Amino acid sequence: MKNGSTLFLKAVIYLIGLLVLGICILLIGGMVSGNAGMFLPLMLGMLVSAVPFFYALYQGLLLLRYIDTNTAFSESSVRAIKTIKLCAGGISALYALLMPYLAYVAEIDDAPGVVLLGLVFIFATLVTSVFAAVLEKLLRNAIDIKSENDLTV
Repeated sequence: MKNGSTLFLKAVIYLIGLLVLGICILLIGGMVSGNAGMFLPLMLGMLVSAVPFFYALYQGLLLLRYIDTNTAFSESSVRAIKTIKLCAGGISALYALLMPYLAYVAEIDDAPGVVLLGLVFIFATLVTSVFAAVLEKLLRNAIDIKSENDLTV
């Protein structure tokens, strides 16, 4: 496979990473300026969730490198997808832990739509985790079939 075949996906991963990095810088700026107020725990939760997010992006880049080098059907690819699944599940769990406080802040601030936005973050990362689990299982089955075929030849 050509090295440029995954160039678009790599560019998208880098752009998403830069966007999230910019949001993190804005969050840190808001916390340092002292304007966070009652939103400080939510801002800290968002910053903590950035760590597994960036690690999942790194694993995605590794997966694309495996595809470029024709080693997509390997145990290292399965490990990368499993790591992405665990990172997405961790982010979803972290946001689920923050939901009661978000509901409290939304009630005080009289902004009920914020709770719906929080649920969107939870379910989006949960869908990503489930999708990665399905991909992991499919890839593992494909590797098993490939190794079985290699043994029969």
